[in-house]
Amino acid sequence: MGTHEYEDDTRNSEVIISVNGDLVHRSEAKVSVFDAGFLLGDGVWESFRLHNGHLVFIDEHMDRLFHGAETISMDICKSREEILSEIQRVIDANGMYEGVHIRLIVSRGLKPTPYQAPWVISSPPTLVIIPEYKQANQDRAREGISLVPVNTRRGGQNTQDPRINSLSKHNCIAACIEAAELGADEGLMLDPNGNVSTCNSTHFFIVRNEEVWTSSGEYCLDGITRRKVLDLCNANNIPAFERDFTIEDVRLADEAFVTGTFAGLTPVVSFDDEPVGEGSRGPMCERLQNLYIELVRSESSD
Repeated sequence: MGTHEYEDDTRNSEVIISVNGDLVHRSEAKVSVFDAGFLLGDGVWESFRLHNGHLVFIDEHMDRLFHGAETISMDICKSREEILSEIQRVIDANGMYEGVHIRLIVSRGLKPTPYQAPWVISSPPTLVIIPEYKQANQDRAREGISLVPVNTRRGGQNTQDPRINSLSKHNCIAACIEAAELGADEGLMLDPNGNVSTCNSTHFFIVRNEEVWTSSGEYCLDGITRRKVLDLCNANNIPAFERDFTIEDVRLADEAFVTGTFAGLTPVVSFDDEPVGEGSRGPMCERLQNLYIELVRSESSD
């Protein structure tokens, strides 16, 4: 499962989920087969963490949610404040405080018949909030993951805009399947020009000569953890660049790591069955992991 590896928590069998404002037991949480999200993958989503009673980087997540909805011409029909209030209501209903991962999904709503046109719709958008007790496996933060290059590429904005959190994830799923068939934890995807873009479920960084590199960002999601890492580099005098680079640059890297909301920073210890650097977590990754943990703690302090 790579960076998304987690330990089962028995409390999740009893969690309460919000479906269009109704608080229901997990086993009763359902949407219609006529929902645009189910029929077409038509919608957007966000995931974020509850740490020390605080929703970490929630403003950035709400910004991205509304930007994504605007990009696909979907009116969420709720204000930012209304959504945040409903998230808090779900948290309170579950008595949650720490170690929680929350998935927020907004689809275009119910359709009167299975049909692609987004204006053929018969309800307001569907809003689902799923909270779970979910902690990343900390062994991965030390021992790392393996990557392989995959043939599935990230497209441009005129195919399926890779910069938004669309419910339609087939592109990433195809890359995930490829990586699994090749025996790796994740797949490294290229952009249409043959440069490194991102992984199938995380953002990718390399370290060369004490410089941190990540992709230009044109062909990947506007990752919030990715952005925080770049900010941390700038604040701590670590040279960091958003730039085009190739698979050959990856093979020559001193270190590599991936980022994501769920697990933070995770080292990449092998690429295409060859060790990256020394084949273990490097000093830059460890330093940035510690800086990121400090940032989350400061954002979540009372």
